[in-house]
Amino acid sequence: MPKALIIINRLNIGGPASHAAFLTKYLQPDFETMLLSGQIDSSEGNADYMAKNLNIDPHYVKNMHRSINPKNDWKGYNEIKSIIKKFQPDVVHTHAAKPGALGRLAASSCGVKNILHTFHGHVFHSYFSPLKTRFFLEAERYLAKKSSTIIAISPLQKKELVEDFKVCNDAKMKVVRLGYDFRKFYENHSQNRLDFRNQWQLENDDIAIGIVGRLVPVKNHSLFVKAINKVLNQKSTKKIKAFIIGDGESKQEIIQKARALQLNIAEQSDSKAQVVFTSWIKEIEKAYAGLDIVCLSSLNEGTPVSLLEAQAAGCSIVSTDVGGVKDVVDNQALLSESENFEQFAQNLLKSIQNYDYKIRSLNIGKSKIIKEFSLENMINKHKKLYFQHL
Repeated sequence: MPKALIIINRLNIGGPASHAAFLTKYLQPDFETMLLSGQIDSSEGNADYMAKNLNIDPHYVKNMHRSINPKNDWKGYNEIKSIIKKFQPDVVHTHAAKPGALGRLAASSCGVKNILHTFHGHVFHSYFSPLKTRFFLEAERYLAKKSSTIIAISPLQKKELVEDFKVCNDAKMKVVRLGYDFRKFYENHSQNRLDFRNQWQLENDDIAIGIVGRLVPVKNHSLFVKAINKVLNQKSTKKIKAFIIGDGESKQEIIQKARALQLNIAEQSDSKAQVVFTSWIKEIEKAYAGLDIVCLSSLNEGTPVSLLEAQAAGCSIVSTDVGGVKDVVDNQALLSESENFEQFAQNLLKSIQNYDYKIRSLNIGKSKIIKEFSLENMINKHKKLYFQHL
């Protein structure tokens, strides 16, 4: 039986970690698999429970962290080399930037012939200074030469990586959409909705608007907060309450922004709060069931999983039109250019004014988009790629 080593940056709440965990589980029994993970940051939601639910026992690389640290990175590289020498994988598949660097260099050094790397997003704009961005781009071009296949998670991302940033040539890059099991987002929907709305003291006629994800600069939560403030000032005929679900380095900055706008905020259940910071919610399916409109305000995105999950739960979508957003939303979603505050706010107001839960109920679990991102489809395409290089 061939062996596949799958390396992820960290098992935090989000798309890349679940993607790697699903691969590790469902490539079996065609492959003997092992999942390697780096160390999670204290500000992030830990998703190791997801691996446990899939009966996966991840191996943790002690010195692989999100931040760049030459000493730790060298140790992490050697840890991965040691594991590769013991496991003797036929395929090494890395995910995201740090494991993509350490993992591919280690695999190449150990003589592994089949080295794949998946871009879950990229850092070639809206993250770093021009000089730092250039460094990362040149590094990725070098690492691409050590890779058998580079995987993009959307056609648009492939176009960017091949044509705009010239990471590798077209022949080396394949598109494999992410795959998920969306059942929990539409099964038991009524009870999940009741649980969430009771917990957060929502009335039946309250429209709950949420944004789900890490609280980091590239997610641009200030745009969301400003839009909520504008909608409230326009005195919409419908009652609204906003939820910021997640955690991260920008939390205090976002709280200060909300306070500067004189919004009533809370970090616990409060019927009077206009904006609620919930931190991470482990049973996120309950949040999507309880929310009515889900927003995304990012400056850059790969495949925004929150929008897929929201559509499985039947939520309306208001988002910036960045990265792979158009690839994952249907034609009912309201999109605006990145940082176009006026358009984003108007789209949010329009979504609120047109919202009808009876209409939403007809869409729960029926989005055509979520069928394109099925777990079975994703696993089969990866198996084909893996066997292609054996």
